[in-house]
Amino acid sequence: MTKTQKQLIENVEKERKFLEGKLQDLIRNIGMIPIANKQLMPFGWRKAAKGRTVWRIVEEIISQNIEKQAKELGFEDASPADSEVGVYDFEFSYQKGKKSYVNIKSSVKDGKKSKDDISKAEGLIAFYDENPNANLYVATFIIGFNYDKQKNPFIKLEDCIVFPTAWIPDVYVNPSNNGNLQSSEYKSINKAVKRTPQQFLDCLIIANNEAIKKRKRKKTKKTNS
Repeated sequence: MTKTQKQLIENVEKERKFLEGKLQDLIRNIGMIPIANKQLMPFGWRKAAKGRTVWRIVEEIISQNIEKQAKELGFEDASPADSEVGVYDFEFSYQKGKKSYVNIKSSVKDGKKSKDDISKAEGLIAFYDENPNANLYVATFIIGFNYDKQKNPFIKLEDCIVFPTAWIPDVYVNPSNNGNLQSSEYKSINKAVKRTPQQFLDCLIIANNEAIKKRKRKKTKKTNS
């Protein structure tokens, strides 16, 4: 590894710790998030205690509070993405104006470990082609489903784990799921493979090409059957 590559990785390590600490401060500031009351949900959370049930509301709460509290938290700047279908949800800078990017995800507290969607591989490839030295992170907010003293249901953001996208160890593109990069290890920072953006892009292109080949083989097999 060259001196430049080592410096890039050291910068990511420093920025990752900064970002994770600030997002943990943010969720402490947000506190309890009321969703309903016992009159509307007399039998409690039941099957609704899933991340996808409340995630869009939570994502908006996080994004708006990052924007509102940016200076207080120690960011030079933080703003939401222009598009809802891109590979990141907000961008920020905390020193010398350099922009970095964050993809917000959720995970239910004590949920089963699984291979989850990160972003569409083609979108990530385009992003890194356009921003070859950009730092892109996955920030996973851990959701707990709770009740207050009056038995009203609420959720609480229990923790936040920040993982550099380029460091995901299990680079896999699902050929039958809209070409999404998937990972089961994006919350396990101790398993990170410390790559530069270019090294990750090289791995991702290989994985995406393999997924394209698998889709073509499957389509051919279906056509011939």
